[in-house]
Amino acid sequence: MNKIAKLLGLVVCLFLMSAPLAIAQVDYCEGNFDYDNDQDGTDAFTFKTDFGRSVLVNLCPADGPGPALPTGQIMCYDTDGITRDCTGTGEDGEYRKGIARPNPRFTDLGDGTVIDNLTSLMWTKNAQQIPGVLTWQGALDACNILEYAGYDDWRLPNIKELQSLLDYGRSYPALPEGHPFLNVRSSYHWSSTTFEAISTMHTVNVNLGNTEQSITAKSNISYVWPVRGGH
Repeated sequence: MNKIAKLLGLVVCLFLMSAPLAIAQVDYCEGNFDYDNDQDGTDAFTFKTDFGRSVLVNLCPADGPGPALPTGQIMCYDTDGITRDCTGTGEDGEYRKGIARPNPRFTDLGDGTVIDNLTSLMWTKNAQQIPGVLTWQGALDACNILEYAGYDDWRLPNIKELQSLLDYGRSYPALPEGHPFLNVRSSYHWSSTTFEAISTMHTVNVNLGNTEQSITAKSNISYVWPVRGGH
């Protein structure tokens, strides 16, 4: 019976691949297995392992291995901070590793919200939709009760989500070139991530002006930028 189920899964998967109007199949069964921006044996092995899966039998995984996000840095510098040719340096600016950035990176939906096409996260276009500075608990509460643009599931972003906005080749603000956001403060913004390893009374904040991160007491005040969506 198990062999029959696997055979059925293979047949269905092949059918779905050849019929674009059929039930949408997720990544592996479509053959999109180059997740690390470097198609190699690891990708091929993963593809072979999961090829027989289908939406009906032995489901395909929703996502492949998650590649690292790019930093955005394209320049190289010596130990004195002087710009130099990147070739052969081994610096971030030479390799520029990470998942390819979509173009456009952001989509302004025209309703006061912006989709990041790299992460699929939705941000308020106005980074100060919740104005001023708040304590950490105040930031959590303000995001949780926010009803905006027809959505009521806004939340405070975690540290990785905040970091995903950063462009390490830019500053004040350190956001990708051509971003559509308004009122971005070049200062620290709360994340929802508690600094659990050392002190549960602290959280990790990000300065959107210069990419600096800080371990901040939850009783302090910082800016708040709501987000929604994500996996």
